[in-house]
Amino acid sequence: MVMGRQAAGFLGLVFALAGGVADAGGMLPAPVAARAQVQASEFDIEGYRATRFRAPVTRPPAPAARIALADALQLDPGRDALFIDVLPVESGVRDPGSGAWRISSEHWTIPGARWHPEIGRSPPDPVLWQGLRKAIAAAREARPDMPVVLFCRADCWMGWNAARRLAREGVPHVLWLAEGIEGWHEAGRTLIRADPEVIAAP
Repeated sequence: MVMGRQAAGFLGLVFALAGGVADAGGMLPAPVAARAQVQASEFDIEGYRATRFRAPVTRPPAPAARIALADALQLDPGRDALFIDVLPVESGVRDPGSGAWRISSEHWTIPGARWHPEIGRSPPDPVLWQGLRKAIAAAREARPDMPVVLFCRADCWMGWNAARRLAREGVPHVLWLAEGIEGWHEAGRTLIRADPEVIAAP
């Protein structure tokens, strides 16, 4: 049924007075539309989270897969899988030439994991990202099918970003541990103090 101009104009006025806005599927209430617009602005054009990384993760990291905490706890990090902590450095600075970090606060992570700070940002630093790719390649020389488990904290998009990016670049067997460091520790496992991986400039 084709709507006449007068009826269409009347409905438009009703929605305008009600505070609604139009979208591709019809009309959305203003608060809902505003939230959707804010959420959309938090992602870059490729769909990676670009701001407000500490927030509930609401989508899968496809083509990477999520690993259940119970399954991750069955693995021996560093032997059964390469565990990569991507949490950024707090109160620290990296020398771009040597790649060495100077940090002022300790970081505790899953035993056997490697700490590659900052690679969960979008976009990541190219030098740090290539350092991660080289570390994965080196770890897989003896075992090409070794899974790679990426994580940060609970409710953190950085592990999600890094897992998705690796998988989209064609790296196989990439997993994302959503519960992160807190989930591991709350399951009764210990944590150890970690030092950032040193990635020197090429």
